[in-house]
Amino acid sequence: MDLRKLKTLIDLVSESNISELEITEAEGKVRIVKASAPVLAAPMAAYPTVHMAPAAEAPAAAAAAPAPAVEAPAAEPGQVVTSPMVGTFYRASSPGGKPLAEVGSVVKENDPVCIIEAMKIMNEIEAGHSGTITKVLVENGQPVEFGQPLFVIE
Repeated sequence: MDLRKLKTLIDLVSESNISELEITEAEGKVRIVKASAPVLAAPMAAYPTVHMAPAAEAPAAAAAAPAPAVEAPAAEPGQVVTSPMVGTFYRASSPGGKPLAEVGSVVKENDPVCIIEAMKIMNEIEAGHSGTITKVLVENGQPVEFGQPLFVIE
């Protein structure tokens, strides 16, 4: 249902003497109820139905299905700099700029090695260890997860 149409319906219900309105269309079902609190509108088709197994059945079902084998990544030699947040990884502080750290760069403990953009905020990530960068594990502009390895410092 179109948002403008939905807003018009909400306004009509709030200004009239009716307390409830329900409309069913091909796109879904909308029910608007006027209460003493603010007007509530919820598209019914947007809420998925969730079926929960009773508590007694849940452990049995979990035990019956074998856990998929997940191979742990091989540990990198040296110190690994990991991402402290979810965001977008940038090697330079400006587009087209010189990377903050490259393979072979010697860094000190508090030197910035990359930028991670999270929610339109640019966060400088520091080396955390002194040494030489031996590997850059993430491509420029790539999304990164919390705890994802970014660099290896030896």
